Amino acid sequence: MELTSQTLHPSFKLNGLEFSSAEEVLNFADGLLEDGDAQEESVVRFIEQWLDFSETVTVRTSGSTGKPKEMQLKKEHMINSAKATGAYFKTGSGTRGLLCLSADYIAGKMMLVRAMVLGWDLHVVMPSKDSLTEYDNDYDFVAMVPYQAWHSLPALSKVQKMIIGGGRIPAELEEKLQDVETEVFATYGMTETATHVAVRRINGPARSESFSALPDVKFSTDERQCLVINAPKILDKPITTNDVVSLHSPTNFTWHGRYDNVINSGGVKIYPEVVEAKLASDIESSFMVASEKDPELGERVILVYEGDERSVPNLSRAFEKLESYERPKRVYSLSKFVYTETGKLKRKDILQVLQKYK
Repeated sequence: MELTSQTLHPSFKLNGLEFSSAEEVLNFADGLLEDGDAQEESVVRFIEQWLDFSETVTVRTSGSTGKPKEMQLKKEHMINSAKATGAYFKTGSGTRGLLCLSADYIAGKMMLVRAMVLGWDLHVVMPSKDSLTEYDNDYDFVAMVPYQAWHSLPALSKVQKMIIGGGRIPAELEEKLQDVETEVFATYGMTETATHVAVRRINGPARSESFSALPDVKFSTDERQCLVINAPKILDKPITTNDVVSLHSPTNFTWHGRYDNVINSGGVKIYPEVVEAKLASDIESSFMVASEKDPELGERVILVYEGDERSVPNLSRAFEKLESYERPKRVYSLSKFVYTETGKLKRKDILQVLQKYK
């Protein structure tokens, strides 16, 4: 692979600045290290990795489903992922993008890859809930986590297309997004797949509850009904996930939850993520649905709430939305949840903390 021609588009801009060569990009990056902020330093470190002569990039997982770990991704695969995103969303050369995610993790790194490979003009800001509202710029393409999307609602008129990843999107946020003209998509993917391999339109006439594959991606399921990803342009071999889905076609599925989180209560399988989605609009604080042992049911559903015991709301009306078997039999509170660096709940750690206080 010819790294320079493949990894750096001649139209690439960073905060409006143009570059005539990879060397000029690297010289600019070196200058940022002297007095740049934490985000700029992360961006520089990745650009240096991207433009070196190695065929791989070192990336870190977030640690939401286990301990954070480092892995090597092939630049060729990341380039193909960027091109698939460009083709799907029609974001070619000249696209104005906003990087408001940490460049320490794959979602932020891939925004940089898309910009360098596709020839975007990328605006880099510190990751925060106000990343969009603080600036007057208009953007063609923005990637955010749900928390940022919540706080960006008043400013979404600045954005043509937005993808949201890094966690399940609350039902109330989805409803509020129906009132904006921005094309908004939920994404499905992971570090191993160089971010998203499927997207779901959240608003507009094409709104859907199911995910559609990006170009050159196909899906199947294993005996557990867990998703298997076959994407030869971004993976050396298929990946079998722990995500339980309903497969509608080789390019379309509905996501239900994690196989390792499933609750078997009296022989009925319950997916905590499905229950959480139903309750999300009625519970302001962070919470999670899980299980504990039950002498009759085997497992019973519980709800764990972040906050003081006195702050736990009356949940009886919220529980009326649920099927009888989905309703939590116990409600617990913890003063503080455990989160990954990217803001995801560390479910196993939270349950371990809960055990100490029960």
